[in-house]
Amino acid sequence: MEGYLGEFVTEDYPTQSQAEWASEWIERYGSIDGEHHKTWVIDQVQRILLGTKVIVKEARWENGNTEFRYNLDEPSQEYLDWVKEGEEEGYEWDEGIAP
Repeated sequence: MEGYLGEFVTEDYPTQSQAEWASEWIERYGSIDGEHHKTWVIDQVQRILLGTKVIVKEARWENGNTEFRYNLDEPSQEYLDWVKEGEEEGYEWDEGIAP
C-alpha cells in the first residue's frame, strides 16, 4: 500500500484483561468458516487465558491513517505445560490453521 510506514509496538491501546482479549479473538475470528480455523481460534483463546501476552502494534501511513493490529507473543510456559500435560494423558492438542 502506498505510503505505508510499517507497524510499531504501541502502549497507546487501552489495557484489557485476559478475558477481554479472549472475547476480542472470538469476536474477530470466531465466525470464519472452516473447522481448522475455528480450532485455531480455540487454541488462541486458550493461549491468552493461560498467560500468553497480546502484542498490539499500530500500522501507520504517511497520510496519517493508522490501525491497530494484534497478535500473540510466544506461548506462555503455563500454556506449554498445559499442552504437555494433555499429551501425557493421551490427548492430542490441535493448534488449527490461522485464517
